[in-house]
Amino acid sequence: MPTITCTRCGQTREGFDKAPFPGQIGARVLAEICRQCWADWGKQQTMLINHYGLDVMDPQARTFLTRNMSAFLFKTGDSAGIDTSKQGTISH
Repeated sequence: MPTITCTRCGQTREGFDKAPFPGQIGARVLAEICRQCWADWGKQQTMLINHYGLDVMDPQARTFLTRNMSAFLFKTGDSAGIDTSKQGTISH
């Protein structure tokens, strides 16, 4: 595995052999993001999906997640917040 200096965390860590996401963003992740930060994004993405009840087959949901991925990994734009202080207290 190649090592890179990660844009997100600033540490030199293990990178990827191939892009973990398609397109231009995937190429940027390959060049700039370490495996640990990518794993952190996976956890954040799961929280967003569950918090907002997203259907990942919905194009709007995928756009929302892609925008949040870019904000999370590259610190660009605004990312959606998740109020974890209310976790477990919300009922349907």
